[in-house]
Amino acid sequence: MRDVLDRLLSWWNAGESVAVGTVVATFESAPRPPGAVMLVGPGLEAVGSVSGGCVEGAVYQLGEEVLASGTPVLQRYGVSDESAFAVGLTCGGILDIFVEKVDRTSFPELAEVAADIAAGRPVAVATVVAHPDPARIGHRLIVRPEGTQTAGSLGSERADDAVLDDARGLLANGRTETLEYGPDGQRRGEGMRVFVSSYAPVPRLLVFGAIDFAAAVARLGSFLGYRVTVCDARAVFATASRFPSADEVIVDWPHRYLSGESAAGRIDDRTVICVLTHDPKFDVPLLEVALRLPQVAYIGAMGSRRTHDDRLKRLREAGLTEAEVARLASPIGLDLGARTPEETAVSIAAEIIAQRWGGAGQRLSAAAGPIHH
Repeated sequence: MRDVLDRLLSWWNAGESVAVGTVVATFESAPRPPGAVMLVGPGLEAVGSVSGGCVEGAVYQLGEEVLASGTPVLQRYGVSDESAFAVGLTCGGILDIFVEKVDRTSFPELAEVAADIAAGRPVAVATVVAHPDPARIGHRLIVRPEGTQTAGSLGSERADDAVLDDARGLLANGRTETLEYGPDGQRRGEGMRVFVSSYAPVPRLLVFGAIDFAAAVARLGSFLGYRVTVCDARAVFATASRFPSADEVIVDWPHRYLSGESAAGRIDDRTVICVLTHDPKFDVPLLEVALRLPQVAYIGAMGSRRTHDDRLKRLREAGLTEAEVARLASPIGLDLGARTPEETAVSIAAEIIAQRWGGAGQRLSAAAGPIHH
């Protein structure tokens, strides 16, 4: 919902009603993940996407109906439906989309949730999307980390308690998914489906080395939704004017900065680290710290194969184990034949995406099986 939140909030602040269609579950080769959102505004404007174009027309029509009736609807779209080809979902995937009317009355906590997201505070929204009692559908519980205040209710204290525990677990891992319980939150039951949309802080991309390749990686990282930090010990190169796409530019020794961020708890299993210095006095101490971190998503280092071999030798001499060294992606990136900084940034981003989702990095035309892992 992040990409449409500003527009939704502006209508909400104006006292308008908006139909919100959210992907709450996907099966097989679904084009968009759970949490993708499409709005039908008060003037019947269409904002956002739930399928990359496959079922937008059908969801738009359903949004008009929900705006008029006020009754939320959970609709499944897939090739098994007679209407699948009519709505354009021919990729073989199946989408469950929950369409609801959102306004100040139905979602009074929206402004607080938006403020949490903007400030980088973890928050999740748990919404009942299916229930034997139609009156419970659309009830919401606002979930925050342990020790912080919740808001709203799913209709009963028992249901709130059950979902609160599970939703906090999802929030801690930045995961968004649909959970199922008995009608009153029973663990071993079915009938009540609750969609938990988690908004954890934006994942970080740490780029070490204030070079032209770093500027291209920063631009692409920002485009992919990362909070980008560029760090270099050389103040003459590490300037905001040279890296306008970065959220912050830090002048510090890379290994010292990374150690400090780790000690402060600002490194997690979604953090991506790109070491572009290819200078032993910078990258070896830095990689000693990075490769010993308990959880990061990706660690890549730029350099020729000769530089890579020398780097591995130095890291082993520094006491790193084979398991720690094996975490390093070096030379960095996929083999795309890249030459320019921009092309190299694409190859680095491609490797990060492939590692995140389990892709092989080969041409889809030369492969068989599902496109989405």
